[in-house]
Amino acid sequence: MSLRTSLTAFPRQALSRPNWRQTVKTSLVNYGDQRCGMAATAHPVTQDSTGSKGPTAMVFLNMGGPSTTQEVGDFLSRLFADGDLIPLGRLQSYLGPLISRRRTPKIEKQYADIGGGSPIRKWSEYQCAEMCKILDKISPESAPHKPYVAFRYANPLTEQMYTQLLDDGFGRGKGGRAVAFTQYPQYSCSTTGSSLNELWKWRNRLEGKRANGGKEGEGAIQWSVIDRWPTHESLVEAFARNIEEQLATYPEERRNDVVLLFSAHSLPMSVINRGDPYAAEVAATVHAVMQRLNFTNPYRLCWQSQVGPSAWLGAQTSDTVQNYVKKGHADLLLIPIAFTSDHIETLYELDKEVIHEANSPGVKRVESLNGNPIFIKGLADIAAAHMRSGQTCSRQMTLRCQGCTSERCLEQKKFFAGPELSSLVR
Repeated sequence: MSLRTSLTAFPRQALSRPNWRQTVKTSLVNYGDQRCGMAATAHPVTQDSTGSKGPTAMVFLNMGGPSTTQEVGDFLSRLFADGDLIPLGRLQSYLGPLISRRRTPKIEKQYADIGGGSPIRKWSEYQCAEMCKILDKISPESAPHKPYVAFRYANPLTEQMYTQLLDDGFGRGKGGRAVAFTQYPQYSCSTTGSSLNELWKWRNRLEGKRANGGKEGEGAIQWSVIDRWPTHESLVEAFARNIEEQLATYPEERRNDVVLLFSAHSLPMSVINRGDPYAAEVAATVHAVMQRLNFTNPYRLCWQSQVGPSAWLGAQTSDTVQNYVKKGHADLLLIPIAFTSDHIETLYELDKEVIHEANSPGVKRVESLNGNPIFIKGLADIAAAHMRSGQTCSRQMTLRCQGCTSERCLEQKKFFAGPELSSLVR
């Protein structure tokens, strides 16, 4: 489906900033009322859908973030225990808790400074719910679509989501379809891979051999995966329009000289050197966005959120901004290119650290995707195309990193690849 076709429901006038902001605000108020019990509670999905292939559970996968400062300690404990994200080797079980305890007070203060918690759950649940409304219209054969969110390190955790799936009428002998939809547009074993490892683990515990005396349970949930979408046209268009809007705040005579700094979460070089595709896919997103912008401005890709003394992918965003300002590049525009909503890395690290320390009025950040209707419509288009394709995952997902030795990764990929593609996983 072309971008022009996919945006039919959103005329350009309707997508102007005041209009779509009010639409999102109204929708979020209604959504908040529902979460607070002020609207009727939705009934569990049952397996007697009017759609020929429905109902379908749409499960957003993401890192997550603590919704309150009280959740920071548990969030960090889970994060530093994950060797897929922060590989600490044999000392992971010792160093992980030690690092998380030492960092908790500092990180609690950071979350307090951005309002007392991360907005990532609010935005993830909103994006997924709005996407499902669109899917019910454009993909009636797989309707109704029920939204779920599974976070890796914060509530709602993967096991909580999976239990809710079962309680809502999926699995437990009833079958049903679920789509794991990564909210990391660019694939990494540290992010999407880790979330899929966790999903596979809990599937085995709740529906697989571990839950059924060594035998595969019948009538289990049928999973497929949307594992990457770094250059999808709606993702690119949403980023490009946000950039254009912020560029318009600079004087016209300086506008084309503003340096665009695309910033993404960094990874340890040990992960990159193993063959992880993340850096290449982030670069692909950057190039697609710049192509959409007709390369009107100079640009660079930089990396943020390095943790610990080991070598990480660089150059670091904070160093890049400081160096350019010192060299006389007063106008810099930061674009969080690997994030689909605001969270600690945008609201604190970029806004309160990088931009504040630059001490230059020309250093700004574009708005995050959050409730952007172009982006949400794009999510629906991606999901609809995936379900109609009949694919269990992309062929790219069947390839392990060149230096991968993880048996867990091997078995997880075989499971999600399904019978048709599992033979490709080695």
